Amino acid sequence: MYKAIAKRVLTIERDALSGLIKKLDDNFEKAVNAAYRIKGKVIVTGMGKPGFIAQKISATLSSTGTPSLYLHPAEGLHGDLGRVTKDDLVLALSNSGETEEIIRILPIVKKIGAKLIAMTGNTKSTLAGIADYTIDVSVKREACPLGLAPTTSTTAMLAMGDALAVALLEKKGFKEKDFAFYHPGGILGKRLILKVSDIMRKGRENPIVKDSTLVKKVLVIITKSRAGSASVVDKNGRLVGIFTDGDLRRHLETEPDLINKKVSCVMTKGPTTIKAGRLAAEAFDILRSKKIDELPVVDDKYRPIGLLDVQDLLKAGLV
Repeated sequence: MYKAIAKRVLTIERDALSGLIKKLDDNFEKAVNAAYRIKGKVIVTGMGKPGFIAQKISATLSSTGTPSLYLHPAEGLHGDLGRVTKDDLVLALSNSGETEEIIRILPIVKKIGAKLIAMTGNTKSTLAGIADYTIDVSVKREACPLGLAPTTSTTAMLAMGDALAVALLEKKGFKEKDFAFYHPGGILGKRLILKVSDIMRKGRENPIVKDSTLVKKVLVIITKSRAGSASVVDKNGRLVGIFTDGDLRRHLETEPDLINKKVSCVMTKGPTTIKAGRLAAEAFDILRSKKIDELPVVDDKYRPIGLLDVQDLLKAGLV
């Protein structure tokens, strides 16, 4: 029973979205160009359910390179219209185009000098008549069986808002690195911004031993540094190997006097490395593909300047 209801709702909304494609006209093109040209920000407003959609559209615009904020129309009537300047563009959402709170702020918006885009289901409404550009988001019916609750209409607004944001994104040449800049706290942002140098272990946390050091001393150094490995260098300080917990376990059975041997005899020679300036995400890909847990960080002279452990990437939120 309930699956049938869900299918009906989704079918109605799917058909409505398909119908929006036919409604795209020069007004959409002009609206995109107007939003692109403004010196200020895009202020999105809506009342009730369209208000929630307006907040989402504003957030999407902001995160894709178009400065934006949400203005509650009722609060606008009580001082928040002070946020609007002549350099801004107001995007007003109203299915009927007659929402009282929206209509009441429009004369002030026009007096301020901001451009106005209407996103409405009624192209002959008061809102559409006042707007500089009107985007038609009309739908045949709501998914609500009573035809009352905003369902299909708000879905249409949300989809058209996404279309507007993406069109602006492409017109501005917004790239992955730009998206990451505005999303430093998310996994995608970290993958595109965070560098090895930002999270690698340095100083005491980066154990470095000479190739002539005995294993028993290396184990003490690793333990004190709370690391899972030690970088092994030659007399010139160049990396020649790495000694890990895995190396220790592999040689325990075959080397009865293991702890008294030089680390150069049991280390992993020519280990995989990475430079400090590379992305941390690249380091994670290397660790995963090579199936290793530690990655020495080297400079241009192949001297170990840091150590990256898979746990460091976990703590950084890259995994």
